[in-house]
Amino acid sequence: QVQLLESGGDSLQDGGSLKLSCVTPVSLRASDCMAWFRQAPGSERDWVASISLRTLSTFYADSRTKARFTISWDNAKNTMTLQMNDLRPRDTALYYCAATPVTCARIDVSRADAYTSWGKGTQVTVSS
Repeated sequence: QVQLLESGGDSLQDGGSLKLSCVTPVSLRASDCMAWFRQAPGSERDWVASISLRTLSTFYADSRTKARFTISWDNAKNTMTLQMNDLRPRDTALYYCAATPVTCARIDVSRADAYTSWGKGTQVTVSS
């Protein structure tokens, strides 16, 4: 299983912004759908957002996430990003990126088991 590499996690105050990055190795250039998940201590891994690398269509867990977070893909850098604004303590979690060679339209993008490659995560801690 090829490893993705997340970065950008940090500790910050309530209301702050942060940008996470996920670099994909060249061997994953065939990836078609990528996603961000997050997992708080004692909780399940929750889907945050996905992006189709083919169409650049984006998908978000809910309207509140869509209002504050932006998922994007830089093809020249093989990098997916997650811009997070107006962060709250409830956003504290280990954030993971994931990828699959299957197109987003053919999977349930919110299911963790739909993705075949994962990173080890980057920690985001928001304090009040």
